[in-house]
Amino acid sequence: MTMTVVSTDTASRVLPRPAKPSHHPRSAIIDRPALQARLDEIGGRLGADRNAMRAAALEEFRTAMADGQAIVRAWFEVDGQGLKCVSHLGWLEDEVIRAIHHFVTSWMYPADNPSTAERIAIVAVGGYGRGTLAPGSDIDLLFLLPYKQTAWSESVIEAVLYLLWDLRQKVGHSTRTVNECLRQAMGDMTIRTALHEARFILGDASLFADFQKRFDKEIVSKTAREFVAAKLAERDSRLAKSGASRYVVEPNVKEGKGGLRDLNTLFWIAKYVYRVSEVSDLIQAGVFTQREARLFRRCEEFLWRVRCHLHYVAGRPEERLTFDYQRTIAQRLGYATHNGLSDVERFMKHYFLIAKDVGDLTAIVCAALEEKQAKPRAALNRFMGKLRRRSQPLEFGDFSIEFDRITVANFHVFETDPVNLIRLYWLADRHRLAIHPDAMRLVTLSLKRIDASVRENAEANRLFIEILTSRNAPETVLRLMNEAGVLGRFIPEFGRIVAMMQFNMYHHFTVDEHLIRCIGILSRIESGELVEDHPVASEILPTIFNRKVLYIALFIHDIAKGRPEDHSIAGAAVARKICPRFGLTGGEVDTVAWLIEHHLDMSNVAQGRDLSDRGTIEAFANTVQTLERLRMLLVLTVCDIRGVGPGVWNGWKGQLLRTLYWETEPVLSGGHSAIDRKQRVVIAQEELRRALVWSDPDFEAYAARHYQAYWLKVDLKHKIRHANLLRLCEVELRSLATEYQTESFTGVTELTVVAPDHPRLLSIIAGACVIAGANIVDAQIFTTTDGLAVDTISIRRAFDLDADEERRAARVTATIEKALRGEIRLGQIVAEKSQGPKSREKAFHVEPEVIIDNNLSNQFTVLEVAGLDRPGLLYDLTAALSRLNLNIGSAHIVTFGEKAVDAFYVTDLTGLKVTNTSRQAAIRRQLTEILQIQEPAARSSGRKATQEPAGA
Repeated sequence: MTMTVVSTDTASRVLPRPAKPSHHPRSAIIDRPALQARLDEIGGRLGADRNAMRAAALEEFRTAMADGQAIVRAWFEVDGQGLKCVSHLGWLEDEVIRAIHHFVTSWMYPADNPSTAERIAIVAVGGYGRGTLAPGSDIDLLFLLPYKQTAWSESVIEAVLYLLWDLRQKVGHSTRTVNECLRQAMGDMTIRTALHEARFILGDASLFADFQKRFDKEIVSKTAREFVAAKLAERDSRLAKSGASRYVVEPNVKEGKGGLRDLNTLFWIAKYVYRVSEVSDLIQAGVFTQREARLFRRCEEFLWRVRCHLHYVAGRPEERLTFDYQRTIAQRLGYATHNGLSDVERFMKHYFLIAKDVGDLTAIVCAALEEKQAKPRAALNRFMGKLRRRSQPLEFGDFSIEFDRITVANFHVFETDPVNLIRLYWLADRHRLAIHPDAMRLVTLSLKRIDASVRENAEANRLFIEILTSRNAPETVLRLMNEAGVLGRFIPEFGRIVAMMQFNMYHHFTVDEHLIRCIGILSRIESGELVEDHPVASEILPTIFNRKVLYIALFIHDIAKGRPEDHSIAGAAVARKICPRFGLTGGEVDTVAWLIEHHLDMSNVAQGRDLSDRGTIEAFANTVQTLERLRMLLVLTVCDIRGVGPGVWNGWKGQLLRTLYWETEPVLSGGHSAIDRKQRVVIAQEELRRALVWSDPDFEAYAARHYQAYWLKVDLKHKIRHANLLRLCEVELRSLATEYQTESFTGVTELTVVAPDHPRLLSIIAGACVIAGANIVDAQIFTTTDGLAVDTISIRRAFDLDADEERRAARVTATIEKALRGEIRLGQIVAEKSQGPKSREKAFHVEPEVIIDNNLSNQFTVLEVAGLDRPGLLYDLTAALSRLNLNIGSAHIVTFGEKAVDAFYVTDLTGLKVTNTSRQAAIRRQLTEILQIQEPAARSSGRKATQEPAGA
């Protein structure tokens, strides 16, 4: 039976068709005979003046190269054929090199009677050797010599290279004899791979033929196993550096997982082992079926098409498909907004599906070839004939273990019992074994057998839930199921978000990859691997009554992304639809739905609200209602934020979440009712008195300097620091002082500023931080009874080493002091650094939003502003609040990629809330104007980019 990789998302794989391919002859790109005739005319006319001759010839080459590249680009802009484009560029390079060689050997260094030593073969190697050349890529040349380099060959090679360099060609080159090529190829796998792609351009053809014959006989035929192992190890190393997932939202088209290099590696291995030269040859060799060969070519064409557009748009050899290029390329490729997905999101979804196809080909073929090297089979076509070498039958007779991999007993196991399509992965997890390539390939052929009857099958759902909640390797097995297309078929709602990217700078992965990663993080927390990173989550997870509910809620919390309605509310509705078939009771379904509907709440409150404000805690507690929900929501939020991507989680966010949890837990259990506010103030003062060991008169005088809110909001550690700093100011008769403290665990550095209180204080500090390049993430502001402000400013940490971070913090605090003393023209410098969004942010549009709420706090009016982030935004906002005569009690600054969400707790100058409607309208108008300082191109770029902070 022939097994074939097929697409798992056929309905969404209709790519925009390029225009009808052009059929221009290649001679229209460059007419080498005519070029060489002009060179001969120049040589005959200026031969006596070598410099003038060379300069005139160089202009001819430059014109021919530029004209040819312009023609190729024009053709590509019309027909959009990626492989044609890179093939045409490779051919143009060949022709220019041939013309250069003709000029050099005819007019610069002619050899009238060349000896046998004066022979050269110019050979393209590496990527250029495949006859493909991206618009901005370099070329690799091998100058092949017979046995040694003569003065003539040295001069010719040097002249050819200098002309190429003068044409601004990036040339990697080597000069070797045949023996040197073989010796170096044997010892260096990179050289061996490059020579494996060698292609003759010009010169002595017999010399190149001798090299090819000996390279194949002396190296390729004897080192297949070594080459396969080295290429697979090299691939693993490359992916570890560029990102192990193929679903990163800014993928590297060349080096990333599922990119062109993966296709190259796949072909290198097959070509080396089966001694073929074209992809089509692998069909007869039994490596590919015809369908797989077509899939290979389809993936190659798409990736080359994207890479060519990327190089042309960037104007340089850019390989990373970043946000600022994605929309432009999506439009160039003809994508349009459809079914709730923007043009760029549809383009990137197709990109990730192509990357998935590359992964299918790579995983199946590379694994099979690896096995072939260990234990070769007698049959050439490993996909035909009877299955053999079965061993270790499993508890289910339809499966067995072969070479330490789970495989099928026959090719009818999924036809006989479609539930086996789930059971296969259950067995892989249960026995902690990989799945055999033959079994994986049969799965892709059998996906249509996962129909409504399988989805409603109690056994299938039981097996799936056991996979999801497994204590072994649920993340790995779920990813295998997803890449094979099983998850999307078994849970169609999940299939809708497969390969779906979110066009924003906050999320690092596609939605499906994010959900699977979240399960992996939850599994690691449960196993005790992440106790240091997540102490509270690790402590409370074993106390959660129903871990199954938590796993299911986490797995589907973003399942409604990409729909026009709020994905949290829509996700809760999806949960109510699909959870009953997972065997959940009505109460369990309600809990899953609640967790999904509120999965952003804890992150929003922790990062964007004043956690020392009693109103914040009470409102959050009213939403959560039970301790079990609170515990589940904390763990889910931790996994969600950490699953967004590298660098998103830090100890500061963990500290905020822990604080919110600790403050809310006693409210839900009635723990705060026994002690009133006055008693809590007294307790806090006594705690500080014991820690400071000051005299009673000194401490009483100090305690009188703080209002009640200070004693209730600030923890003991910060109270001690504030007391010592204020006492230092008193002893040294200073009214301005700063200090800093950094912690690697929290990922932030705290700056404490003591200064005379005035409305512009926070604005000046924010401006100074802009000048110093520091990003503020939180601000707590307190005023003493004698008119001093004690502000704690938290800035995002920039260095891993404490010593480096402390030096930076010293520079930041020095800048703040200069600004407060009036030694810096703050407005002018900040304005120079705040010229709109940074380049990557310009690709986005965030609708400005200003919310004024008097119900979130008992004492303050809460202003929540959201808009496109840019340097100086916080300075502009706080300066506006100062002009509006508002006092800022605390500020909570959160950035989610390109989106800034800042909350300010304010009062008017009399210390009261802002309740006047006309005053509120003026505040809203001025803050909205500040948020609208965006590039017009970003504002007109299409669908509104609204982001959710907690996760994907």
